Amino acid sequence: MNLYNITDNSEQVNFQQAVKQGLGRGQGLFFPETIAPLADIDALLKMNLVDRSTEILSHLIGDELSKETVKSIVSNAFTFEAPVKKVTDNINALELFHGPTLAFKDFGGRFMAQCLASFKDSGKITILTATSGDTGAAVAHAFYGMENIDVVILYPKGKISPLQEKLFCTLGGNITTIAIEGTFDDCQTMVKQAFDDQELKQAIGLNSANSINISRLVAQICYYFEAFAQLDETQRKALVVSVPSGNFGDLTAGLLAKALGLPIKRFIAATNENDTVPRYLAGEAWTPKTTIPTLSNAMDVSAPNNWPRIEELFKVKGWSLSELGYGKLSDAETKETLVAMDKLGYLCEPHGAIAYSELTKQLQEGETGLFLCTAHPAKFKESVEEILGREIFIPEELASRADLDLLSKEMPVDFSQVRELLMAL
Repeated sequence: MNLYNITDNSEQVNFQQAVKQGLGRGQGLFFPETIAPLADIDALLKMNLVDRSTEILSHLIGDELSKETVKSIVSNAFTFEAPVKKVTDNINALELFHGPTLAFKDFGGRFMAQCLASFKDSGKITILTATSGDTGAAVAHAFYGMENIDVVILYPKGKISPLQEKLFCTLGGNITTIAIEGTFDDCQTMVKQAFDDQELKQAIGLNSANSINISRLVAQICYYFEAFAQLDETQRKALVVSVPSGNFGDLTAGLLAKALGLPIKRFIAATNENDTVPRYLAGEAWTPKTTIPTLSNAMDVSAPNNWPRIEELFKVKGWSLSELGYGKLSDAETKETLVAMDKLGYLCEPHGAIAYSELTKQLQEGETGLFLCTAHPAKFKESVEEILGREIFIPEELASRADLDLLSKEMPVDFSQVRELLMAL
């Protein structure tokens, strides 16, 4: 698999290099040189998740990794299901929260960890990542206890749910968590600063597990095929997929699935009030504003990292951005949607509710809708219970960590302090 740096096209790497390096020169994202359509989609749809994902990822990665190696990686990473559940007659939910940290990022985090474990040399690796909630837990649990790999996670203090925080800030060991007195965008900026620091990169073997890492991204392609496989022939004919969007990795993966030949009719990018992309698609200039804290905290991102990949894909494929649906929801509208969904008999959380609401507004006659449920409602226990006026069930994955002490360090928005900590590991 050959990839190039979108910012600096002269930098070209293979899959293993891209996974180990994370970001390219000038903070550029790596993008596949070719995206050849899959030969037999119908045959793939008849396979199980592991076999199908092995075929898709082997097709993308090429002969750089043997199919046996890819199957081993996938088998160890994708150990849970991604069921499609009916919500209304023409709208279904893709539930991506059945992994160990109850969020869609288990797919990408675990795949990346298995990739690095399969081809890393004896050198030390330090994973540095920023999280607005779910990435931190998925990455922490995926890499927990791995030899010669340290993980450092930056997150905005007080801006993720208490149970989200407990899930990844109580592990210790090779997992270091830092509560930054700022926003997710501040955390993300410091991660990028670290990658621009050549001395630091060399000293600690720096890598990132955000969706900027290509391994995270290609893993997420697989569950779009899994969802499509669970639908009947009629539902597949005019499928519209609504994606709750913060850093835009999830939507990028869906669009890559379409580029590989999965016949999804169109996509909707659904955001909260951090609406840089909806405003841009509506004709405004690209103008990220100060990040606003919302109920859907994992989407509290004003400068989404993956957007350049989406623009690059549309350019390469000759698609028009006018074909991409978009919309945003306020917190008040999100609450109303959660109540309405609960009355339909489907328990959701703020991120999924935003995707569902935009889907109901934009779905046309004869189309079938699918929206992504990216996290278990219990990860947002306090807000969901307050909105719905009732208690909700807490899975063991969360309940077992709820009473543990937080092990996080606290820091201001100061890269020099983060750098000092990284060099001391």
